[in-house]
Amino acid sequence: MTLTSFRFGSSEVLAARLDTRDEAVREAAAWLSQAERLRAARFVRECDRRRFVAARARLRELIGERLGLRPEKVELVYGERGKPALAPRQAESGLRFNLSHCDDVAVYAFVPGREIGVDVQALRPLPDADDVAARFFSPREYEAYRSLEPRLQPLGFFNCWTRKEAFIKALGDGLYYPLDCFDVSLAPGEPARILRVGTTPGERCGWCTESFSPAAGFVAAVVYAQQLSAAPAAADRPRAAADKCGPAE
Repeated sequence: MTLTSFRFGSSEVLAARLDTRDEAVREAAAWLSQAERLRAARFVRECDRRRFVAARARLRELIGERLGLRPEKVELVYGERGKPALAPRQAESGLRFNLSHCDDVAVYAFVPGREIGVDVQALRPLPDADDVAARFFSPREYEAYRSLEPRLQPLGFFNCWTRKEAFIKALGDGLYYPLDCFDVSLAPGEPARILRVGTTPGERCGWCTESFSPAAGFVAAVVYAQQLSAAPAAADRPRAAADKCGPAE
């Protein structure tokens, strides 16, 4: 069931509750590729397996709606770091996409002809949040996080985490991309922004970010490139200012 939809520039983001009932998961599994079914079988926890199957089947359904294909006919390939894309013969459509799910909430982001990444997290207490922030946030982000009132720090933490995760997913590098090579805003109530990428100020980095709440108790972020990509979705793309890492100007 689709909860709500969001429009950010030319990108479209959909939020959905995953249907993990027995019958729904059996039907959804029929849409998956053999590789996806094998991946689902490797999950240790049954709830994780069900959510993976439901999320991937819904992704195929949404892509199929946009390309005029049945869900099982959608052909997906994966980049070196695992980012999904359309196979070459379907990539001519120019559709780029990304997905993320947490618990039973999934978010799907679509945009024509440019890179995109999305992440969603449940707002929850993290006893080691300060240690995680010290390890994974950039110095500028960590200073901003520590300056927040204690009551605002949990939301500030997940604002930062989802924006950073969405950015590296847009790049297709996952956690292989150094997290201290870019800064994002995180203070609750302030606009979501990329403040720096490498040595390039955020306003010139070529990327946009937006934050939103797909459901009560959840925070999410989407990052998308400002310029159209010249290369097909299944190939490695230039990453603009993201290829350079260094202190802010």
